[in-house]
Amino acid sequence: MGPRPPVENVSVELVEVADTVVRVQAQATAIRAACPGCECWSGRIHGSYPRFPCDLPIADKRVVVSLRVRRFLCVEASCSRKTFVEQVPGLTRRFGRRTERLRWTLVSVGLALAGRAGARMSDAFGVRVSRNTLLRLITSLPDPPTATPRVVGVDEYAQRKGRIYGTVLVDVETRRPVDLLPNREADTLAAWLSEGPGIEIICRDRAVFYAEGATRGAPQALQVADRWHLWHNLGEAAEKCVFRHRACLRSTSARPEEPQQEPPPPVSSPWPTGHRFAERTRAKHATIHTLLAAGHSKRSIARQLGMGFSTVLRFAHAAEPEQLFTGQWQSRPTKLDAFKPYLDERWQEGCTNAWKLWEEIKEQGYPDGYGNVRAYVSRNLRGKPQPVGPRPPSARAVTRWILTHPEALAEGDRFQLKVVLANCPELDALAGHVRSFAHMLTQLQGHQLPAWIEAATNADLPSLQRFARLSAYT
Repeated sequence: MGPRPPVENVSVELVEVADTVVRVQAQATAIRAACPGCECWSGRIHGSYPRFPCDLPIADKRVVVSLRVRRFLCVEASCSRKTFVEQVPGLTRRFGRRTERLRWTLVSVGLALAGRAGARMSDAFGVRVSRNTLLRLITSLPDPPTATPRVVGVDEYAQRKGRIYGTVLVDVETRRPVDLLPNREADTLAAWLSEGPGIEIICRDRAVFYAEGATRGAPQALQVADRWHLWHNLGEAAEKCVFRHRACLRSTSARPEEPQQEPPPPVSSPWPTGHRFAERTRAKHATIHTLLAAGHSKRSIARQLGMGFSTVLRFAHAAEPEQLFTGQWQSRPTKLDAFKPYLDERWQEGCTNAWKLWEEIKEQGYPDGYGNVRAYVSRNLRGKPQPVGPRPPSARAVTRWILTHPEALAEGDRFQLKVVLANCPELDALAGHVRSFAHMLTQLQGHQLPAWIEAATNADLPSLQRFARLSAYT
């Protein structure tokens, strides 16, 4: 936004000052004007009319400007315009309802404070505008000239999280945004990069489409991964490693066993107490045997209860109602049976989220949906007691402890991490690799990366090995 041009070729005819308003009458005095269509100058006047552009208040008084402008005839025969209205530089513009002084003031407020805050500030000095007006004024400004960046950063941004994503391009050296692309496609990025031959380094997200677009659009540029994405991907790999050794986390929180009461003997009925079919069958069995003990015949009982004679015979011959739980009433084998031991183990480890349990067994090959897992958890696991003692730390919590600088950890977290690492050599090795990688990032010791990749590849940590192999090719 450059300096505001001075006001010329305007004659002020009258100024009236009242209690709350200042009225200014003026007239444009230019001899000729340029046609906005063909840019030819004309001095032939067709007519005139007043314009009333809004201006900034003066001493808490509203300013009313009455500016008489003229309509000129276009002298160019080939021009589509027959007449046009003159504009006063520094004061008016086409279709403008504000003076340039007021417009530039609102633009300055909008650039400094944006929408709602800018609207409140404008109202404070006597100009009431909406936040959308300020934003429209800002978007109408011409884009500032930008040179082709030497080091460009490429990452995604969310227009609607989880649904619509675009690409943001940043000049890494000046830390200023350069452009926004409407999508994350390789063709769009390649087309933008091909217009900037001066790009030497592309610091990009590690997504495949960004790699393809950078290779096609700027083959001469060196592609690198920025430190944030490297650290983020390392955190994901570390969490997977910790999750694979979650049994070690449970053993760290174990306490000496206390004498417990023996569990009640298992119920021989395949139906739990409260099942509607089981309770109905038990009630009918009790009623029939009560009537039999009172001396009623089986046919009399069938007539009284509205049941078939064969059904009454089956109930009468069954000493216990559980003997009637046969056929479709008994539980059948399901696809979940192979995963029930794992679900029982994870429940005892403290994972009580049915959705998370379903996601875990789905990765192991479970083919069905979430409903069966939820039903099994609610019917079979909700009543099981949790292990006595403190709950073991989650894999995400241990990962956060490993990724945090030791001096920044709380005393309790530092002690728990020390216990976890002492109990699991694999996690201790993982913590060593993570800290050496963090030292490389913070101290900018990139020459140590090949040695770190070799050490991480040889570690018995599959997720860390995968991250190291990907880092070698990024």
